[in-house]
Amino acid sequence: MQFTILFEDGEALVIDKPGGLPLDRPRAGGACIEDHVEQLRLGFQRSPAPVHRLDRDTSGCLLLARNPKALKRFSAAFEEKQVEKRYLGVVAGVVEGDEGTIELALKKISSAADGWRMIPARAGKPAVTHWRKLAVHNGLTLVEFRPETGRTHQIRVHAASGLGLPLLGDPIYGAGTVPGAKRTMLHAAGLVLHREGKDPIRAAAPLPADFAALGFGDVAPAGHEDGSAEA
Repeated sequence: MQFTILFEDGEALVIDKPGGLPLDRPRAGGACIEDHVEQLRLGFQRSPAPVHRLDRDTSGCLLLARNPKALKRFSAAFEEKQVEKRYLGVVAGVVEGDEGTIELALKKISSAADGWRMIPARAGKPAVTHWRKLAVHNGLTLVEFRPETGRTHQIRVHAASGLGLPLLGDPIYGAGTVPGAKRTMLHAAGLVLHREGKDPIRAAAPLPADFAALGFGDVAPAGHEDGSAEA
């Protein structure tokens, strides 16, 4: 598998993760990012390690650290909300309004019958997502999401319960697989991490082909392109 490199320096690597490729080995087996860490060394002694998590279906900017010290610093930046993150999502319906902020605390629940999921709950952990409507096509809406917090499934739940419209193709919070969406339609379009004494890590991932196939190909991801390469 060839990965597009969105950013690279001595301590950081940002790749454009394909939708459908999980970070860790699924219980049922199959391919994952772990299979490719040796390939992603790109001449370095150590294999890079993912700093944050993206859901299996989510495509786009994935930051990897090239040494343990960088991993610790980058992880702390995510924990301390010092990372600017921009996502694009296609929701199943036409969103009312042009922009806003969703503040819904989230809590994990589980059952033997349905497995686990996140739900809005007063007793949950605070979660904040800013959103902006970008385009409408064939009854679907392309939405920009800028999460302040990084809760599990935050954007997916905030879309379904905050906007009142789930992400297209979401098997947990929406209707699941539908024509034109073989996955949950969420894309990590941009990432900025500021570093003391160094230039920021800036990456922008191009819009995936399945977003373009739904009629949103003319909407370009905003951000800083630093040139891309294949790995």
